[in-house]
Amino acid sequence: MRIALVEDNVSLAKGIAYQLRDAGHSVDVLHHGDDADTFLRQETGDLVILDINLPGKSGLDLLADLRERSDPRPVILLTARSETQDRVKGLDAGADDYLVKPFEMAELAARIRALGRRNTAVSPSLVNLGPLKFDTGSMQLFDGDVALEIPRRELSLLSALIQANGRTLSKASLLDQLYGAGSETDEKVIEVYVSRLRKRLSPFDINIQVHRGIGYSLNRAS
Repeated sequence: MRIALVEDNVSLAKGIAYQLRDAGHSVDVLHHGDDADTFLRQETGDLVILDINLPGKSGLDLLADLRERSDPRPVILLTARSETQDRVKGLDAGADDYLVKPFEMAELAARIRALGRRNTAVSPSLVNLGPLKFDTGSMQLFDGDVALEIPRRELSLLSALIQANGRTLSKASLLDQLYGAGSETDEKVIEVYVSRLRKRLSPFDINIQVHRGIGYSLNRAS
C-alpha cells in the first residue's frame, strides 16, 4: 500500500515509517498540516495515517476536506487524547479507524491489514499480463490458479509499472512509490529489483524495458 503518514513528532514518524516500509509499504511522511493538505490534494494513495494535533491545518480539518472532495482513502487517526468526545469527533468527520498514543505497531499493522482487506473486497481487479494475471487487491501474480512466489518489493515494482500503462517511470519515481517520499534508500536498489523481476517474467515473454538514463516501462504482452 502507498500510505501517507502525517505526524508532527519527527522521531515517532520516523519509527512508524521504518516499520511500515519494512513490511513492504510505501510511506510518504509529512510533519505539517499545510504541507499535508497540498500533498493529499495532489497525490493519490491507499491509506492516510493522520495525527489530530498538527502545526498549521489540524488533522480533523484535513480529514473534513478529504471527505468534502469525496476522497475515498481510508483514514486512521492518531492522537494523544483518549477522551470519548475526541474519538466521536474524528469518526463523525469521516475517519475509518482510531488509535490513541502510545500504541503498539502490531496493532497499527493489524488495522492497516483490515482496511486493506475491506478495500479489496469492494473493488477486486485482475490485470492480464500475457499468460499471467496480476491481482491488484491482494498484490499477487498468478500463473493459472497458482500464485507465484515473488518478494513483496518486486510485486510493488510490478504494480507501479502496470499502473503507468506503458509510460516510462524514472528510478526516483519508482523509489517514491516503493518506499515513499523522504526515504533515504538509494536509487540503485531499483536496478536490483528490476533485474530480479525481469528474470522472473522472462519465461512468460513479459519484458521490462530499460530506457538508459530515463527509466523503465513494462511491455504488457496480450
